[in-house]
Amino acid sequence: MKRFATVALTALAPVSWGSTYVVATELLPPDRPLFTGAMRALPAGLLLVSLSRTLPKGAWWWKSAVLGTLNIGAFFPLLFLSAYRLPGGVAAVLGAAGPLFVVGLAALLLGERASLRTVLAAVVGAFGVSMVVLTAEARLDLVGVIAGVVSSASMGAGTVMTKRWGRPEGVGPLAVTGWQLTAGGLFIIPIAALVEGAPPALDGKAFLGYGYMMLINTGIAYWLWFRGIGQLTATSVTLLGPLSPLTAAVIGWAALGQALTPVQLVGMAIAFAATVAGQLFAAKAPQPFSSAEKTDQNISMDLRDGAVRR
Repeated sequence: MKRFATVALTALAPVSWGSTYVVATELLPPDRPLFTGAMRALPAGLLLVSLSRTLPKGAWWWKSAVLGTLNIGAFFPLLFLSAYRLPGGVAAVLGAAGPLFVVGLAALLLGERASLRTVLAAVVGAFGVSMVVLTAEARLDLVGVIAGVVSSASMGAGTVMTKRWGRPEGVGPLAVTGWQLTAGGLFIIPIAALVEGAPPALDGKAFLGYGYMMLINTGIAYWLWFRGIGQLTATSVTLLGPLSPLTAAVIGWAALGQALTPVQLVGMAIAFAATVAGQLFAAKAPQPFSSAEKTDQNISMDLRDGAVRR
C-alpha cells in the first residue's frame, strides 16, 4: 500500500507536465520557450530553497549543478528546440522513449536489472503514445530529432544520477529539488538572453500562467518526482513518463475541443496499460546493488526513518 501511494504521488508529476502545452499556448507569450523555461525553474528553485532554509555544502555544490543541468538546464532548451523543429507528435514519441535510456543507465550505474517484461512495457508504452500523437503529416527534421533524443537522454541521466547520489544526510527532498531548479534556471538564463533577447511584456494572463508553471507545474511536480526517485527504482519512476503526453491529449480534448479518434483512444488504453504493467513488473523484480550503491540505499532508508522524510 505504501508503494502504491508513492507511485500515485509521483505520477502526479508527469500528469502536471501534461498541462504545459495548453498553458503555454493559451496564457503565455508566444515564441519564448527559453524565457518560459527560466521562469519555470529559477523562481521555483529559489522559493524551495528559501522554504527549506538549506544551502548545498561541499561536493553538493557541483553535484547540484550537474543534476540541475541534466534535469532542467539542458533538458528544457533541448525539449523546446525539438518541439519547435518537429511536429508535436514526433517530439512526444521521442520523449516517451526516455524510459529505455533509464533502463540501460540504471543497469549500468545502479545495478537495477530490468526484466524483459519491464523493457517490453517501456516499448509498448512508447508505441501507445505514438498512436495518440503521431499523424500522417508528421515529418522528421534531423536537428529536431537529435535535440529530442538528447533531451530524453539528459533527463534519463539526471534521473539515474539523482538516484545514485541520493541526498546529503539530514537534508530533505525539498532542498535538493530547490538546488537543482535554481542551478537549471541559472543555466538557462544566459542562453535565453542570447537567443531570445530581452524579456517580453507580460499581461495578467501571462502572470497567471507563469505562476501556475512555477508553483504547480515545476515546484511541486519536480519535488514529487525527486521524492519518488528516492523511494522507488529509477526505472519504475521513469515508466510513469507516458502519462504526460496522455494527459496533454485529454486536456486538448476537454479544454481545446480537439477530437480524439478511435486509433488515439486505443493508443491511450495501450499506453496506460503499459504504464500500470511496468509498475507491477518493477515492484516484483529484485533490485541488486553493488556495495557502493548499497551504502547509498542504506543511507536513504535511514533518512526515511528519521525526522526528515522524502
